[in-house]
Amino acid sequence: MNNKQARFVWVPLLVAVAVVGGILIGRFFSSEIPFGNSARYDKIESLLQCIEQQYVDTVNRADLIENVMPKILGELDPHSAYIPAKDLESVNEELEGSFSGIGIQFNILNDTINVVSVIPGGPSEKVGILAGDRIVAVDDSAYVGKEITNEGVMKHLKGPKGSTVKLEILRKTSKKPLTYEVTRGDIPVNSVDAAFMLDDRSGYIKVSKFGRTTYDEFINALSKLNNEGAQNFIIDLRGNSGGLMDTPINMANELLPANRLIVYAEGKAFEREDAISNGTGTFQEAPLIVLTDEWSASSSEIFAGAIQDNDRGLIVGRRTFGKGLVQQQIPFRDGSAIRLTVARYYTPSGRCIQKEYQLGKADDYSMDIVNRYIHGEFFNVDSIKQNKDLVFHTVNGREVYGGGGIMPDVFVPRDTTGVTSYFNNVANEGLLYQYSFDYTDKNRERLAKAKTVEELLPMLDANTLLNSFVQYAAQKGIRPRPVYINISRKLIVNTLQAYIARNMLGEEAFYKLLLRDDETLRKAQEILNDGNQYQELLSSPTEPQEKQ
Repeated sequence: MNNKQARFVWVPLLVAVAVVGGILIGRFFSSEIPFGNSARYDKIESLLQCIEQQYVDTVNRADLIENVMPKILGELDPHSAYIPAKDLESVNEELEGSFSGIGIQFNILNDTINVVSVIPGGPSEKVGILAGDRIVAVDDSAYVGKEITNEGVMKHLKGPKGSTVKLEILRKTSKKPLTYEVTRGDIPVNSVDAAFMLDDRSGYIKVSKFGRTTYDEFINALSKLNNEGAQNFIIDLRGNSGGLMDTPINMANELLPANRLIVYAEGKAFEREDAISNGTGTFQEAPLIVLTDEWSASSSEIFAGAIQDNDRGLIVGRRTFGKGLVQQQIPFRDGSAIRLTVARYYTPSGRCIQKEYQLGKADDYSMDIVNRYIHGEFFNVDSIKQNKDLVFHTVNGREVYGGGGIMPDVFVPRDTTGVTSYFNNVANEGLLYQYSFDYTDKNRERLAKAKTVEELLPMLDANTLLNSFVQYAAQKGIRPRPVYINISRKLIVNTLQAYIARNMLGEEAFYKLLLRDDETLRKAQEILNDGNQYQELLSSPTEPQEKQ
């Protein structure tokens, strides 16, 4: 591999509780599985033949194999997995950067498909479908009722590019149902959800996954913020469970000087490969902070590890998931595939940040996050168990540890301000989102006059929203509890305003409002605005600091 290029042809995967995106790592290794006539294969084949010929009941051989495959791989590490042919396309396409569909975001409320938003320039916008429309029939067949699922809707609305689908729409401003024929087209899948200025110096970028187009989106976001005057950057990887591996490598390359190790991988049959920065990045010097939490995994950890080990920036937040295994995608002739762990990846200092696991015990592995919560790790830095036998050092000599995730340079506990049993009840029942959609739908004409968050906020009076929501929740079975409602007041209103802003103005508006009181983001801004503190933390060899 050319060390002057910061690109790999391999990719890791995240399964477990965290993770849809991460299990897509590995497709670049794809090669058809080479089964020969080994004794072990003959034994399995003989067993299947024996069952077919002599078992008391008739058994479907194909179904038997489909059921056995996941169980065999389940005896390995938690990230090796079997993907049936019927699922492979949908599992892969999220990170491909686009798919073919009609171009809407939807939810299912009251057993009906509700159009939340219409993608600008997409097929649905071109024919006149609007946010707030209800889809009640697809291709002349009624499509409402309790049997409707997200998977079913996607199956009906997605399809080959150029194919058509006929939709019957109910719209509040029309007395009669409306019929539209939509020609499916390529729909972009964005992975950089937001990029905006936090103040006159700091730019914020939210990266939700690492897909095929993420690097280009990331570069565009950096350039946009740079043009708006950003002198430093905060990259938010919280909740980002991973994706393609070459993406974080290319992103890190944009930020690092030449000849810096970004990541390397090796395994029993996998010769070591290094990704080295080539010095062509245009943002090599601006102060940088990466935000992480317990759901930041896989590719997120590659990026965070490269930034931390090279002392290019600081990690602020909580310890990451701890996924450091590389999967190879191996397809079968029937269209199914396996994702087989073939190597481990290591951060520049030599850390393998894969947390411990036992073969065949995926359930125990999945409980790790729950156990970390129970032990208080999300709230107290002293509760985090670091393996002091696995000590490594960054470029500046700071101590970092292997054995389970990327530990932040500055720990910020999970914020529970305003969280009460009332808030948990309405949030768990989905009432905050449902109310926000209903409110948006009823006030869409008035709210549409606002083109920015600043114009929208005065239309969303806090007292009116809160009182109306409490009544709505009561009608849904959550009785008012005045003391708890008062404690959760700010959190409830903030969440409602953010959801309504998303419905009207999109993802960026959502994050602008949702993050107004975010403690982790606030701490990152504070560090960046205090240049001395930023530099001291980068050069300090001490243990991670807790937010003061």
